[in-house]
Amino acid sequence: MKLPMKLYFSPLACSLASRITFYEAGADIEYLYADTKTKRLEDGSDFLAINPMGQVPTLEVDDGTLLTENSAILQYVAECLPAAQLAPASGMARAQLQKWLGFIGTELHKAVYMPLLDPKAPEAVKAYARDKIPLRMDCLQKHLAGREFVLDRFSIADAYLTTILNWSAAVGLKLTPWPAVAAYYQRMLQRPAVGRAVSEEFALYQKEQAHQSAVRQ
Repeated sequence: MKLPMKLYFSPLACSLASRITFYEAGADIEYLYADTKTKRLEDGSDFLAINPMGQVPTLEVDDGTLLTENSAILQYVAECLPAAQLAPASGMARAQLQKWLGFIGTELHKAVYMPLLDPKAPEAVKAYARDKIPLRMDCLQKHLAGREFVLDRFSIADAYLTTILNWSAAVGLKLTPWPAVAAYYQRMLQRPAVGRAVSEEFALYQKEQAHQSAVRQ
């Protein structure tokens, strides 16, 4: 199913969660590479003219409206594709989804992984982020023990959590102390839509790294 949407993304960034969501729903959209370091698109145009924060994901819909912020985009996409059942519609189930999107976005994405991924972050900041890992991973371990998904079925929360856990190797975070989390991550990678999205973006990431290395030389 072709949708009149454009997703501005960077390989293996948090925009990967949106790609996973579209693939899970069997939806076809346009993907536009945005370099979040240079703030340029592939055609050389200024990404800041589209998103002043220069961040991905940024979603453009058919009337030109732009939507930013990962959890907002994921929920909007899920609502546009209701047949895929990627988000509960209402009630406590919807509140639980929003709870976990909030936990993933604030307690993992922003509090732990981003400081560790930021090459400019002082070591004291990285140490502060590492100190936050045990409590947050313990909570995730407790929740995922005996569960296949974050909720009762695959949802946008799984797309987001898998995307964040995918950064673990890059920040030197071993998931083995939390076996339910480690098993969950490996299980998600086996889903066809997730595996496809991750492998495609990993190839793009490798290409990006090779280009940056050549430029530095």
